Amino acid sequence: MNQWSRSSWRNMPIKQQPTYPDLSALQSVETELSTIPPLVFAGEVRSLKQQLADVQAGKAFLLQGGDCAESFSDFRADTIRDMFKVLMQMAVVLTFAGSCPVVKVGRMAGQFAKPRSSDFEEIDGVKLPSYRGDIINNIDFTELARVPDPSRMLRAYNQSAATLNLLRAFSRGGLADLHQVHRWNMGFVKESALGDRYAHLANRITETLAFMEACGITSANTPSVHQTALYTSHEALLLNYEEALTRQDSITGDWYNCSAHMLWIGDRTRDVDGAHVEFLRGVKNPIGIKAGPTMQADDLLRLADKLNPENEAGRLNIIVRMGADKIEKHFPDLLRAIKKEGHNVLWSIDPMHGNTVKASSNYKTRAFDQILAEVKGFFNVHKAEGTYPGGVHLEMTGQDVTECVGGAQAITEEGLGSRYETQCDPRLNADQALELAFLIAESLKEARQS
Repeated sequence: MNQWSRSSWRNMPIKQQPTYPDLSALQSVETELSTIPPLVFAGEVRSLKQQLADVQAGKAFLLQGGDCAESFSDFRADTIRDMFKVLMQMAVVLTFAGSCPVVKVGRMAGQFAKPRSSDFEEIDGVKLPSYRGDIINNIDFTELARVPDPSRMLRAYNQSAATLNLLRAFSRGGLADLHQVHRWNMGFVKESALGDRYAHLANRITETLAFMEACGITSANTPSVHQTALYTSHEALLLNYEEALTRQDSITGDWYNCSAHMLWIGDRTRDVDGAHVEFLRGVKNPIGIKAGPTMQADDLLRLADKLNPENEAGRLNIIVRMGADKIEKHFPDLLRAIKKEGHNVLWSIDPMHGNTVKASSNYKTRAFDQILAEVKGFFNVHKAEGTYPGGVHLEMTGQDVTECVGGAQAITEEGLGSRYETQCDPRLNADQALELAFLIAESLKEARQS
């Protein structure tokens, strides 16, 4: 890595960054963050990278999902638990119906910063700096609330540490045990027709476990029956925070970003000569690149060369986010270019960001049918090109919100306001996320058979 250091990004052009009014306070926070314990460890990151290499080889499937933007105000144990439960539900549906292991990565414990389409927003003639996520400023529409405050990075770190602590307890403390498969069903899902479908699947799993126990395979002697691995990820947007949590591994001497296991670069910050690419090219974590409809094949090839010069399997995840009406038009050119050059990449689909619209009720929303259509388009392109659709990337919650229209619940535009709770973008609720998992499982099974 010629002339790379964890601070070399500071010499490059940068987008989507706040302007802190007190630079001495910013430096003080960065110094404190650089000396406190890491949130994740190099060995965990290497384990995820190996599992993502298996996904790339068609041996597994990536399920990446979580909040649009984590908030300080909605930080509760039951919120984290319900997100864990719905991820486990989706994973077991994909594993059982798709007949392959599922690598689980949450948009959790660090997804606090959000890119914005404008530096300012205006309400009733009042113009203020945009809200950029709780790690930077406050969502309240006041002049004081919108001032970037570096101390919020410390609060984000502490909340991330507590979230990770709880996730690790759930993953290894019994909640992940396949014998608890019925308990993962949230109340509002259980009462729907989808709940009956999940209960049928859970009964089949219970019968299978009983057979395995009769053969001597139990939770006591087989850890994979009662434990799981849930990794964390977020967009590496606020580079002051990311640099401060980057550490050199004592075993290998390599640099790892220890704020999350996986980081990604957004569609707005993927300039090949920009600061975000410069920073992430030097850390050994798996890296995602969001690829929207404006992504050109030549630019994607340059990014792949720069971010994965050794062409390492499991390193690069291209997260396609075109929109349902554009996926089958724009995606094939990118896929063919990468395939022709022999780049090792994992392809996953983000069917959320390209399908955001404003409802007549003035709420931002996404239609379940459009989300599903983009996923199907993604699978169709891979089938036509003879390549493997490796994963899905979703903005979702374990709560019973009404933010995306449609699905089995038939949420309407008029009904969005009843439980519209997101900090930024609309999320699938637990019922919609589980419904999507069943539908994806059908396409996944067909893709693996072919």
